[in-house]
Amino acid sequence: MLEKRMNVCKAQKILFCTDFSENADIAFQHALDMVLRRPNSLLIILHVIPEPEAEFWKTYVYEMEGIDEKAKRDIDERIQQSYLSIIPPEVMVQVEVKIGRDYQTILDFANEIVADIIVMGRRGHSTWERHFFGSVVERVVRRAECPVLVVPRSERK
Repeated sequence: MLEKRMNVCKAQKILFCTDFSENADIAFQHALDMVLRRPNSLLIILHVIPEPEAEFWKTYVYEMEGIDEKAKRDIDERIQQSYLSIIPPEVMVQVEVKIGRDYQTILDFANEIVADIIVMGRRGHSTWERHFFGSVVERVVRRAECPVLVVPRSERK
């Protein structure tokens, strides 16, 4: 009976979203476990670079020499060290780095690839912070068209 229930979730495209926080690293373990339990599934690692909303900052950021190349190298290195280096070779993995509004970019990309599930870590902000700043995870959960696994801060590796 338990085996039948475990086969209900047939997630084949597992979208793991990272901001490189400790919580994201913990959530990654869950995403990796899901992929390892599902032969021929695909792990998609997504990092969203928040696009500056103020015109002044957009101009400043894009005028600095070599910032795009350095940022890309730093992100690639971080993804390699934190995630790719521990993924077994038999796992199919795809890495995506997007620029945009964090939650909207996650939702748009999940819809574009027809993700079966989104895996994210929750930061554990206070109620005041959530109310004032909003929460990427909360917005994704409310608007996603697929299931979202939110791994709480209290979860251990």
